[in-house]
Amino acid sequence: MMKNKLTHFAIHIDDIERAKDFYDGVFEWSFTSYGQSDFLQIKADKSEKGELIGALQSRKYSPVSEKIIGFECTIGVENIDEIIEKVKRNGGQVVMPKTAIPYVGFIAKFLDTEGNLICAMQYDNSAK
Repeated sequence: MMKNKLTHFAIHIDDIERAKDFYDGVFEWSFTSYGQSDFLQIKADKSEKGELIGALQSRKYSPVSEKIIGFECTIGVENIDEIIEKVKRNGGQVVMPKTAIPYVGFIAKFLDTEGNLICAMQYDNSAK
């Protein structure tokens, strides 16, 4: 994987069926459940081999109290602990500490100096 590349985005939603219908109707994306009724993975097309590009997720998963309007982007990194320290040194604020997503990797969420929510993900299939 290329270092520090945009690898994923999340669209925060209030109504999963309404959002799913909208994005399917506009972009013809397909959706698969990730074990929760208020979180769906987005694939770029309807084929079995469609590239996983993002997620529709309930706003209740947001680590900030303000309603997020826009896409929450995830940057793939080599070392999540190093990135967390760099966020702190460069004036950012960690709002979700390093957390394992089983079989995906380790994620942390932070606010940049402008208040934008950003995610960093160290991909690691052995994460639990």
